[in-house]
Amino acid sequence: MEENKLQCSSVIDGNFEEVPRETVIQFKPPLYRQRYQFVKNLVEQHEPKKVADLGCGDTSLLRLLKVNPCIELLVGVDINEDKLRWRRDTLAPFMGDFLKPRDLNLTITLYHGSVVERDSRLLGFDLITCIELIEHLDSGDLARFPEVVFGYLSPSMIVISTPNSEFNPLFPSVTLRDSDHKFEWTRMEFQTWALSVANRYDYSVEFTGVGEPPAGAENVGYCTQIGIFQKNGGKAMESCVSEQHDQHVYKATMGLTMLPRWVLNFHPQAILPNPPKMLKLQVFTTSYPSLQQEKFFKLVLVNEVSQQVESLRVSHLPRQKKQDEEWGDKPKDSKAPGPCFGPVFTEVEKAKIENSPKPFCVGDKFFVPLQRLLAYPKLNRLCANEEMMRSVIADSIPLSSDGSAVVADLRDYFDEQF
Repeated sequence: MEENKLQCSSVIDGNFEEVPRETVIQFKPPLYRQRYQFVKNLVEQHEPKKVADLGCGDTSLLRLLKVNPCIELLVGVDINEDKLRWRRDTLAPFMGDFLKPRDLNLTITLYHGSVVERDSRLLGFDLITCIELIEHLDSGDLARFPEVVFGYLSPSMIVISTPNSEFNPLFPSVTLRDSDHKFEWTRMEFQTWALSVANRYDYSVEFTGVGEPPAGAENVGYCTQIGIFQKNGGKAMESCVSEQHDQHVYKATMGLTMLPRWVLNFHPQAILPNPPKMLKLQVFTTSYPSLQQEKFFKLVLVNEVSQQVESLRVSHLPRQKKQDEEWGDKPKDSKAPGPCFGPVFTEVEKAKIENSPKPFCVGDKFFVPLQRLLAYPKLNRLCANEEMMRSVIADSIPLSSDGSAVVADLRDYFDEQF
């Protein structure tokens, strides 16, 4: 954090009058990024599968969290439809996500609605975040907030951040940090509220924050105070969640056709002219390609097998050329293939590869046993066994008559050109 001294002046009867210097506090990184990074670190530590951000605004936090490999369902809820519509297309998968699919499925959904309304689609979540949210609630909504989020939704973990009003005197001319804030609490006020809510709904809570104060003002605490609530006894049983009746209250947004159709999966009710009153539609939903989806798994596996076979074939050519010369078969004068750069293996991995069946040649054909391919870590992670690999690649890559090896031409046109 840095402090900048700014010289201010005012005009009185046409004369400039010096005004005492004021300290302007600047956070590096910016305070909002520190809050988002705090959540990201928490996600990396606890690895939740289902995460919802209440009051998600322009979805900045969702965009940061979507790259986390453990998350399979990411939901944002906000009362401001314009904010949801503004940046929602940035949540859709890009071309790179199709070239390198995730290990696990990921679905991202945005809902337009109030955080103090019950919606059964948010039941059973591992983590719900409320970043700079509660200070925007009026007294009635603030009273309903614990009942909905802690009582009804009852996730395994809840993170709530809110401004620390004790820090405000360090800002020039600040009473409330935002014109929409209904209140800002001291640390004692926030902790009293949080402990009461935690006790009522069987949670434990720890307090921390982001945005450290400047030297000499440590007594005011963090600029943003944070409460981390954890459900006592862990996650609610799925049977408890399934007993809840469907209650869908979040509304749809107009203009669904503005979204990239090639990456979106619309709710089937979106095409009905008169959807049932109980079933409200989501604003946006998209699914990411993953190795759990058969078509993407096959594409990745076929590509990896092809690359590994080609790497082995190219590295085999110098040995084959030497053998041909020893047998008196003089090949055309051509440059030897350049060095091949590939992954670095551990000693254990090297030993496993060396102990696997070696590639071999029969005439002008090059054979790579599937067991050899499975010895390479990346392919071994993708495929559990030889039978699985054979069944996936059989209609895309040539195999030997018994199906135990991949078959490729020993030499191709480019070997003679380079």
